[in-house]
Amino acid sequence: MPIDRKDWAQRFPEFLVEAETLLAKSEECLNHLQLISNDKDAIDCMLGTLLKLAGRAEALALEAISEFSLHIYSLLNLTQDHVDLHDQALDALRDCFTLMAWQLELVDHKTGQLSLDESEQTALLEAFAAQMGQDTFEPKTMSKRLLPPSPAARQA
Repeated sequence: MPIDRKDWAQRFPEFLVEAETLLAKSEECLNHLQLISNDKDAIDCMLGTLLKLAGRAEALALEAISEFSLHIYSLLNLTQDHVDLHDQALDALRDCFTLMAWQLELVDHKTGQLSLDESEQTALLEAFAAQMGQDTFEPKTMSKRLLPPSPAARQA
């Protein structure tokens, strides 16, 4: 179901505040991981905030933000049993969060459009994947199955 632009314009400022809060929380977890390497609670917290951010962005049809969050989530989640978030991996993850923060600022507040070249997202995700010990990063393999169903889908 397409999003009503008037409804979107009313919901976007609230989303933006929540997204910035979720990103800040993820960065706090990242800072914690720099002090206490591979702390499972900090990683779980980061996974939860990324998934929540992806769901909120998806609800407003902000696909670039939603998919970027899901890609980061999947890379963290794939290696959760044998996590090695060393300094270079944490730096690559911080770069992803920095780009996401920039992208949130660049979303047009009236139209919801985000004009971007996906190559920067892809390059950062590839760098993070390499630091996480993944040989390749294939963005097309990620699906929205990680997101909980939307209220409309649950009612169907």
